[in-house]
Amino acid sequence: MPDRYDLPAGFRWGVATAAYQIEGAVDEDGRGPSVWDTFTARSGAIRDGHTGAVACDHYHRHPEDIALMHGLGLDGYRFSIAWPRIQPTGAGPVNAAGLAFYDRLVDDLLAVGITPLPTLFHWDLPQALEDAGGWLNRDTAYRFAEYAAIVADRLGDRVPAWITLNEPFVHTVYGYAMGIHAPGRTLMFEALPAAHHQLLGHGLAAAALHERGLEVMLSNNLTPVEPATPSPADAAAAAAYDTLHNRLFTDPVLLGRYPDLAALGVPDDIFGAVRPGDLDLIHTPGLDGLGVNYYNPTRVAAPTDPGLPFDLLDIPDVPHTAFGWPVVPDGLRRLLLGLRDTYGTALPPITITENGCSTTEDLDDTFRIDYLSTHLDALATAVAEGVDVRGYYTWSLIDNFEWAEGLFSQRFGLVHVDFATQWRTPKASYAWYRDLIAVHRARCAKEGSVTSP
Repeated sequence: MPDRYDLPAGFRWGVATAAYQIEGAVDEDGRGPSVWDTFTARSGAIRDGHTGAVACDHYHRHPEDIALMHGLGLDGYRFSIAWPRIQPTGAGPVNAAGLAFYDRLVDDLLAVGITPLPTLFHWDLPQALEDAGGWLNRDTAYRFAEYAAIVADRLGDRVPAWITLNEPFVHTVYGYAMGIHAPGRTLMFEALPAAHHQLLGHGLAAAALHERGLEVMLSNNLTPVEPATPSPADAAAAAAYDTLHNRLFTDPVLLGRYPDLAALGVPDDIFGAVRPGDLDLIHTPGLDGLGVNYYNPTRVAAPTDPGLPFDLLDIPDVPHTAFGWPVVPDGLRRLLLGLRDTYGTALPPITITENGCSTTEDLDDTFRIDYLSTHLDALATAVAEGVDVRGYYTWSLIDNFEWAEGLFSQRFGLVHVDFATQWRTPKASYAWYRDLIAVHRARCAKEGSVTSP
């Protein structure tokens, strides 16, 4: 395999997962219930009535999964920590058994030369906090900072960099606005206080992590937004959607202010959620890196429904994943260049913390190989054009519980999982990714430099 992706020495290769999607063991070792345990028990919430109660049984099989990672030759592994394992009610005493699991996981990763990259919140809020209002309740942000400090005090001597939140846009919209994900609320734009309180929680947690000498990132699902036509109406709709999806979550962290929300019909104080000093708390800790999760661009037209300021349209004449998402690799390049041009010197180094696709193929997953290959082409082009990208974590290591889509319909893994037997079988994309990493590392060694451990 030629080293067609001219990425620099020190570039990190990794894979990503999330706790509720792979761990299982939801009732073991003192773990408390999460909003996903409650939501999956709701009739009709999840395809075929699936839950994450077992998922990939990673809680018991993590040595096997680490062996698969080691076989890939990875530099890093991005995973999430289940808050209900650490504090079963989201506050109060620490659950020692839950914290010990992540202690073992970190040690086992380091033993094979893989750097852990934990995410503190990947949507599995303790149910007790949701009962008190969840992310609509300002107090949740302060509980999150306390939880972050607990985990950092235990693992921070071996884990140099942390991600606070995963995709606050998706959690706000799917979880609080549209009810597709846990906790299943349908508040539409009145869900936006949940966005602000997540960002406040990020800022408070980031300060706690920085106090401990640790690096901090935030990962969001970002998308380049394109109007359906050059008309002023479509352009205005695209700008409104860009504000909601991208800038609402990036401007406060990087610039210390919210974008103009007037096009969304949202007041500057986001329905009373923003208090004096909040934006300083969100912005002042600063980011050591920005995590970018990229899957596809978004095509937008002027609204036909008076309840929304935009319509979302499909992108025609391109391949689509099994999820129905359009495959537009150059969208990643455009997104990265857009971030550079929008934020300038305020933009920290970027890591692609998720990129991947679900396919209908089984072990010979040539669609996934082509997807990853073309997206890495686009990434390498952006790097050549001056964007500082430090790493790439593909989604996902193994097939998993895919939220509202359950266990079987959407398979993102480099490794196939038989959910009845828990048997793991590497797919063709696993071998392809392994060889890609090996070739890049060999090229760097030949040039007199090596990739980061």
